[in-house]
Amino acid sequence: MENNCIFCKIANGEIPAATLYEDKEFRVILDLGPASKGHALILPKKHAENLFELPDETAGKAMILAKKIAGILKEGLKADGVNVVQNNGEAAGQTVMHFHLHLIPRYENDTVQVTWKPGTLTDEEKNEILGLF
Repeated sequence: MENNCIFCKIANGEIPAATLYEDKEFRVILDLGPASKGHALILPKKHAENLFELPDETAGKAMILAKKIAGILKEGLKADGVNVVQNNGEAAGQTVMHFHLHLIPRYENDTVQVTWKPGTLTDEEKNEILGLF
């Protein structure tokens, strides 16, 4: 646990939160600044700043938990869909430097914006990226 990490403190019960689910590795809470009704956060109890620092086993468990909680939210709130969002680094929109998954229930005609303007994959970019693998 990081001493000054607010999500470590919330995940480990030092700061109260509206908890939807908890086990020995994770706490799932309602977001205090929700994008939509039911917006939840999956927080690992052990600190990792981002996806790249998260152990593979924890990453896998987080995604399985996301599937479970998102399903409950979608059905229970009669949502039309769910975004699962995870940001890494400030440039990607991460504001709290503790790995977390956003579960954002979506409703027809809501005003949530999780989109981008599609670009074009050039042959040059494609070849550069394929060369990384």
